[in-house]
This record gives sequence, C-alpha cells and structure tokens, in this order.
Amino acid sequence: MDPAAGPKKIGLIGLGLMGRPMGMNLIRAGYPLTVWNRTASRADELVAAGARLAESPQEVAAACDFLLTIVSDPPALEEVLWGPSGAVHGLKRGSTYMDSSTVSPALARKIAAACAERGVRFLDAPVTGGDWGAKKGELVFMIGGDAGTLKGAEPILAVMGKKLFHVGPHGAGQTIKLAMNLILALQVDALAEALALVTRAGIQGEKLVEVMQSSMARSGVLDVKAPNLLKGEYVPSFPLRLMHKDLGLALDLGNQLGVALPATAAARENYNYVKGAAKEDLDYSAVMKFWKK
Repeated sequence: MDPAAGPKKIGLIGLGLMGRPMGMNLIRAGYPLTVWNRTASRADELVAAGARLAESPQEVAAACDFLLTIVSDPPALEEVLWGPSGAVHGLKRGSTYMDSSTVSPALARKIAAACAERGVRFLDAPVTGGDWGAKKGELVFMIGGDAGTLKGAEPILAVMGKKLFHVGPHGAGQTIKLAMNLILALQVDALAEALALVTRAGIQGEKLVEVMQSSMARSGVLDVKAPNLLKGEYVPSFPLRLMHKDLGLALDLGNQLGVALPATAAARENYNYVKGAAKEDLDYSAVMKFWKK
C-alpha cells in the first residue's frame, strides 16, 4: 500500500466458501472493504469485522478503486456485471477489476473489452488452493491480462495468495484453471475407480493409499482427498456442482479449439451421475458414490 495515498478501497462481490475468507484477509490487512452477495446474510461475518454491505453490485463498483468478483458460474457473473444495477455500470475510470471466478476464456475476453471501453484495467485471475488456502491467505492465482496491471495489483493479491502466475493475455488465466481442474477431477475419479476395484477384491482401501504414497502415483490432491474417499465423508471444500460445471467448460473449450478430451468426457459422466443423485451439497471427492450405487 502507498502510505501517502492511503489503502486502496476494495469491493468484493461473491461471499461463498472462497470469497468470505479472502475478504477477511483483506480487512485484516487494513483495506477498506465494501461487499455484496446475492444472499445478504453471508456478509454478516465480514460486516462484523468492519466491511460495509452495499445494496447492489453497481454500488460496490462505484465505491472502490479495486473490484474483485468470485461467483459460482458464468451466468452468475454475467448477472452481477450486466444485470439490473450491475457492477459494469458503476466501474470507475482508472480503477482495476479482477475476476477470480472460474468461467470461460471467452467470457473473460468479453469482460476485458467492456472494461477497456470504460478505461478500466482488467485481470482474469482464477484461484486454486481450496477454502483452507483462502483462509490462510495461501491461494495460487493464475492470471491473464496486462503485466503492468498485475504489478499494480500485486500488494492486494499478496494478502490473499502465496503464488501469482502471469500466464498470458486475457482468457489465459481461465484456460490454465480449466486445464488444472480437469486434472484434479481425473485424479480423484481415478482414485475412486481404483479403490472400488481393491475393496471389491476384499482388500482395505487404506492399503492401496499407503502404497501409492510411497510411489510415483503420490500427489497433493490425493493427500487431501484420499481420506474423504476412505471415510465416505464429503463435506464440501470444493463443491462437486462446481467441478461438474468446470468439466463442462473444459469440454466446451475443447470443442471450440478442436481438441479431443475423451478422459474428461468420461469422468464428467461419473460426476454427472453423482450430482444428479445427490440431495445435499457434496465435495467433488464424492464422485466415489458412483461406485457405491
């Protein structure tokens, strides 16, 4: 922060599993924060910590120098930006807008063009690291956009994340994020399939995981998700409905680019089945339920 200018005023739209802890870290760092969420009660914790609750996305944008959105999917983002009292109508010339939702690269480029018309700098900056990474301020940002814009945003991002990767022009952040989530979804799907085979053969799933952890098959995502599958407990850290959405976005992008994604298509059917059968919100590791049917 520039001490002479005082802390930048930040606006935050989207107070879900990721947005709320990101907002708490911004408040703790001394940034004045204005927030909005479709379900207003989700702002209670942040308001108690000193945030101001706005009545519309437009009001948030008008009150800040740096706007951050992190919402569930492309329709939610379009509604927040271009709907009645949408944020686009309140963006101030010279301000910066960063979207950390996971959406399509095409939507990121559409937003960049709308921002450019208004003299607003834009970054598409989806994140990975789960809700625990958001709480600890240890998220990883994959960023598309102008290097100079990113340089100006670095002090704010450093409050929420431990690693910032500038991966290319507008839309590149979203492309990398979809590719990343495709891998995470396939890894957990593969572990679920392997555990189904092992347990049907009468061997404890723990034995497979134990051997994997000492082998080339070891991975960070399995460290976190293997316990879920072994216990059959799927409290959402990354909801299955969002992973299902991201696999759909990856397949759409594959279609646009003419890239075949056969393993992704097969895995999405498994996630699709579990999502359709679920009565509650589950973590994406609940794809294991496909083999329990």
